Amino acid sequence: MKYQIQLFFTALTFFTRIPCARWGVHTEQDLNRSTRFFPLVGIVVGAAVALVFYVSVMLLPQGLAILLSMVASLYLTGAFHEDGLSDAVDGLGGGWEKEQMLTIMKDSRIGNYGAAALFMALLIKFEALAALPATLIPVVLIAAHALSRLVAASLMMTQEYVRENGKAKPLATQMTAAEFALCTAFGLAPLYWLPLHALWALLPVILIRWWFGRLLQRKLGGYTGDCLGAMQQLSEIAFYIGVVACISR
Repeated sequence: MKYQIQLFFTALTFFTRIPCARWGVHTEQDLNRSTRFFPLVGIVVGAAVALVFYVSVMLLPQGLAILLSMVASLYLTGAFHEDGLSDAVDGLGGGWEKEQMLTIMKDSRIGNYGAAALFMALLIKFEALAALPATLIPVVLIAAHALSRLVAASLMMTQEYVRENGKAKPLATQMTAAEFALCTAFGLAPLYWLPLHALWALLPVILIRWWFGRLLQRKLGGYTGDCLGAMQQLSEIAFYIGVVACISR
């Protein structure tokens, strides 16, 4: 149990700014084994973001409370996944060959494709959350952050890491069936608190996972760390849109 707790803090240290480095372990092997806790990290981030919204909406208009919760998410994660989205879109949109795409993704500068994708992603998140009842937003935030990290982890189960080196290289070994089962349990657990009909929101998440996974396989033959970040962002957005569609009917 102590080792499992260490692995959780390893994942928390790698993916957030939460100061817990002394509780985690730092070998590549342990970082790889911590992938089972990615959705649990999402629950922690989602809960913190939901708390910011819950407190803010008691004092401020709902739109401003949503914006503050989004700022909290960006701060807690260091915009880690948003950076992955912009880099992945720049590479996939601006490159013709695999090596050119990978080179563009590695460039720290943001291009037109990446800037547009990042702007639209943040805008869609805000508009989708603003369309929901304030009482539902906290649980939707927690569920979205957990589920989207499960979807990103699923990419690691089905595809190969395509770089020889990179930030995500220590994570690239596939999880065992038992590890992925635990990952899935954490990723799906927050859905329990959603209205039953809102579970139809899983459909657009499944569709975006299928489409983006096929795109990566066709263009790169696998994934990179930036692609994992993009997968997390795309599935988070797809879930928000799905919940709005379910609630509005």
